[in-house]
Amino acid sequence: MEAHPANLPAPSQHRAGIRLPGLGVGFGGGMVMLYLSLIVLLPLAAVASEAFSLGLGHFWEQVTSPLAKKSLELTVICSLIVVVVNGFFGTILAWLLVRDKFPGKSIINAVIDLPFALPTIVASLILLTLYGADSPLGIDLAFTRTAIVVALCFVTLPFVVRAVQPLLLEMDREMEAAAASLGAGNFTIFRRIIFPNLLPGLAAGVALAFARALGEFGSVLLFAGGNPDTTVSSVFIRNQVESGNEVGAAAVSVVLLVASLLLLASVSLIQRWAIRHDRGSTDFIVTVENKDVSGGGI
Repeated sequence: MEAHPANLPAPSQHRAGIRLPGLGVGFGGGMVMLYLSLIVLLPLAAVASEAFSLGLGHFWEQVTSPLAKKSLELTVICSLIVVVVNGFFGTILAWLLVRDKFPGKSIINAVIDLPFALPTIVASLILLTLYGADSPLGIDLAFTRTAIVVALCFVTLPFVVRAVQPLLLEMDREMEAAAASLGAGNFTIFRRIIFPNLLPGLAAGVALAFARALGEFGSVLLFAGGNPDTTVSSVFIRNQVESGNEVGAAAVSVVLLVASLLLLASVSLIQRWAIRHDRGSTDFIVTVENKDVSGGGI
């Protein structure tokens, strides 16, 4: 006898009841928490414990020393420059890959992920060969602050592109066409419809790029070097460990960790704001339609 459709459980009921084989709710959650504790929480706790092992006063002395302050300022400034540059060009690149057709598109789409697969020390060597003293292009950027920005741009570009690209793929183009048919210009459509939808992904990509730039080590090691004017925080931490100052290295590491957590928290707020204002594009179409009916324009 065939089962009547009414007797079959709803698809949502099937999805709600699925469990991984052999894992109950409590056991699975316990395994996840154990794994996170071993891989993430315990190492972070160990670094924080080392940083404050000699007291808060010593911690403050370490992070406010002239060399530590200089490396932190250089790291933050270069990282901010990098996320602005990659936020702009990464969005354009994602747009071209989704909306346009051109020769070599698939190759460029594959090359974008190269910094993910390439060891960062190899990236530093490549950049040193291309933009060093023996550059085939005649451009010598090695051991300068510009080298830091170039290296960080290289390793963080995929974060922005891969965060924006899926949103462009899933975006409903009918709303853009409706706005254009009612007289909205390209800039207005982008500002009122496209950009609000891209903002959550763009913010997440920029946050990941900024966090990666704050702690990047390999790509700047050979290309920018460890000169006093080009010592970023990660290189400074390495120098402190080699000189036997593990407490100072841990103290600067904690500062970078707190900065990354605060940044991720602010991005979460931005994403929530974007979700609350997700209906803005629809309201814009209604406004445009009302203006069009009344004889107004945009």
